[in-house]
Amino acid sequence: MPEPRSGRRRLPRRRAVLAAAVVGLSTALTATLSACSAESGTASQGVTLTFTWWGNDDRAARTDEAVRLFEKEHPGVTVRTSNADFGSYLQKLATQAAGGDIPDVAQLDYRQISQYAGGGALMSLGKDIANKTIRTDEMDDELVRTGTYEGKQYALPMGRGITGYAYDSALYKKAGVPAPKPSWTWEDWADANKKIADLGLKAPDGVPVTGSNNGGDNEDVFEDWLRGRGKQLYDGQQKLGFTENDLTEFWTFLNKLRKEGAIATASDTAQADSTETSPLGRGHGAADYTWDATFPGYTTLLGDRIRFGPVPTTAGRPGQYFKPTMLIGVGAHTEHPKEAAELVDFLLNDRRAGDIMGFTRSTPPNRVIADRVAKTLKGPEHEIYQYSQMMESYGLDAPPSAPPRGDIAIQTAFKREYQRVIFELSTPREAARELINEAKRELTS
Repeated sequence: MPEPRSGRRRLPRRRAVLAAAVVGLSTALTATLSACSAESGTASQGVTLTFTWWGNDDRAARTDEAVRLFEKEHPGVTVRTSNADFGSYLQKLATQAAGGDIPDVAQLDYRQISQYAGGGALMSLGKDIANKTIRTDEMDDELVRTGTYEGKQYALPMGRGITGYAYDSALYKKAGVPAPKPSWTWEDWADANKKIADLGLKAPDGVPVTGSNNGGDNEDVFEDWLRGRGKQLYDGQQKLGFTENDLTEFWTFLNKLRKEGAIATASDTAQADSTETSPLGRGHGAADYTWDATFPGYTTLLGDRIRFGPVPTTAGRPGQYFKPTMLIGVGAHTEHPKEAAELVDFLLNDRRAGDIMGFTRSTPPNRVIADRVAKTLKGPEHEIYQYSQMMESYGLDAPPSAPPRGDIAIQTAFKREYQRVIFELSTPREAARELINEAKRELTS
């Protein structure tokens, strides 16, 4: 992603210039222009905010409905909304941030907080939280802390998510594997994968069915593995929290299972970039590591036999944690910081907005709203809510602060280096050493 630049002076918005001109016109002309503006969804005078996010059509429709309610409650404020798919959204936001023109209010990924806050693209929310313009008293302090950078609050969670495994309960039963419990271990997971592979089943395209996706190229899987061992990805903003030996052990463990045919092949791993192209989605595997927010996509594709289970532990210690599925922040150069903060508070804390948006961003961060909306959930959404309650009762460590600014590049390198391993272009040790060296360069540059 392009590096954000701070301190760029923005030119007056065309909307503001038009608004000033309208004031000098006749009352009749102003009324005419206002009527036209109402029909087109813009405002010729007053405050106009921009608000952008990524997500599917359902999230877009619900979010727009909540925004229209905000406008009704805040006469004179108009919100121009837009959304896109995840990849396109991140690219566009990076370009806007680099140019000092991030939207007034923007949905953010966990990995963007340090980059954008450190680059001066986000406004600190500390003052608005202190004066209660934005309320956080009904949110978990540990979850709120994930939106901080260098001790200041720059974003707030819009949802609370957790990792798990979407698994085919019919195949697990056929192989004699019990349903995963919060205390199951990585050794249990490996044995389950071997038993499923030993069934000798074939997918419709003739590919042997394995026990699970590989996961070695997924930094999130490695983080869960590490945390179960009492370690972490990062020790602050400029230092790794793991060693070459840690990563070598992880990659060796998974690569051995791949060679034994227990988990996905190299080609299946390289092709997996969505629910539909994952080993489970293609009928090539019995399970896929995933997030709770994306789990319903598997049931839509494959039916109710797909269930959601916990990530394996190390001797009973889980590495999972409750992570913000996405966050919301205010652009540093907004011309309307008060109204932007009010929109943030409304989307996070208004009961009616919570009812409208439901679990479209996973569990709402406001505990009262989450409990309220949970009573209406059915099917896979109800299952992931029950799952999160189960994991909370089991006990999870606090989430880490937002990753450092170099994490996006490190995540890309992590995927690349493990794919070199599975295509036998590098050993786990060689790939781990290369990843460590590149990560150190990114974190200290």
